[in-house]
Amino acid sequence: MKPLVLVAAAVLVDVDGRVLIAKRPHGKAMAGLWEFPGGKVEPNETPEECLIRELDEELGIKVTHACLAPFVFTSHGYDSFHLLMPVWLCRRWAGFVSAREHEAIAWVRPDKLSDYPMPPADAPVVAWLRDFL
Repeated sequence: MKPLVLVAAAVLVDVDGRVLIAKRPHGKAMAGLWEFPGGKVEPNETPEECLIRELDEELGIKVTHACLAPFVFTSHGYDSFHLLMPVWLCRRWAGFVSAREHEAIAWVRPDKLSDYPMPPADAPVVAWLRDFL
């Protein structure tokens, strides 16, 4: 049986309805693919706490629990593990978004997200965003 990995992700939505995606850097698994920001939930950490920490580390922004709205989740079996990824929508944060750990970031309209190659766990979120936003 494959280990279960819990990863929390956020869909940041700006005032123009665009969504932030980030390009995985060289040297990491799935380098060059675009993903929604977030990361692995650490022991004794809630998914929301993980997301608040990861958004600060990866993008340099401050987010509070109140700014995170549960949205959807994805579940995907990779070769060596199974990923479960709850996803939150976030429309409010403090600070300016910058790529601290990613190769690049992009603000993209939901109907254009399919133009960006994504990891299998992130890809299903695109259809939900097109319908929701």
